[in-house]
Amino acid sequence: MPPKLTFIPPGEARAFPVSKGALIRIINSEGHQVVDTWAFNRSSSNEFLSMAHSRSSLYHLFFKPGDTLVSNRFRPMLTILKDTSPGNHDTLHAACSSESNQYYGADHLHPNCQDNLKTIMHARETPLQAVPCPWNIFERAVILPDGELKDEPSLAAIGDYLELNAEVNLVLVCSACPSLIGNISSGQPRGATVEIVDQQ
Repeated sequence: MPPKLTFIPPGEARAFPVSKGALIRIINSEGHQVVDTWAFNRSSSNEFLSMAHSRSSLYHLFFKPGDTLVSNRFRPMLTILKDTSPGNHDTLHAACSSESNQYYGADHLHPNCQDNLKTIMHARETPLQAVPCPWNIFERAVILPDGELKDEPSLAAIGDYLELNAEVNLVLVCSACPSLIGNISSGQPRGATVEIVDQQ
């Protein structure tokens, strides 16, 4: 089947039903943009891609080609096939939210990834009991020698992409992060593109 390309405008999110074995490319189509990413088992939103469980299963903080990321039930969900970016994909930060905007002194009404996810899942009639930590694709979080965490602008260039294989039938949600806290998207939130290729 031909690939399905979907552009996500800055500050917005989109959901994608993805079949097992499908190829996913998350593309930094405008450069330097962070994409908050979640994956849920299509049969049950209570099973989701878990950063904590993936770090435990792989025993490293950041993921690379060849790694299989797991759910909160330690079942394979996504395998990284290829990464044309510098390889910075944060696994530590919570999604930006109205509460985090308020905490950091920003406008709490500013669009945010947590509300984007909640709105999408509610529209799919699968409201969430809690918001999982996202996989912050293209976000450059640097851990300093003293353990301090420092955010740097994303180094992803226009056209850089992360290529993934779906290990189960899932719902993928991607949010082109609108956060202006920490300058993670090099000064200005931009859009991103998701490509789904059904291999069957």
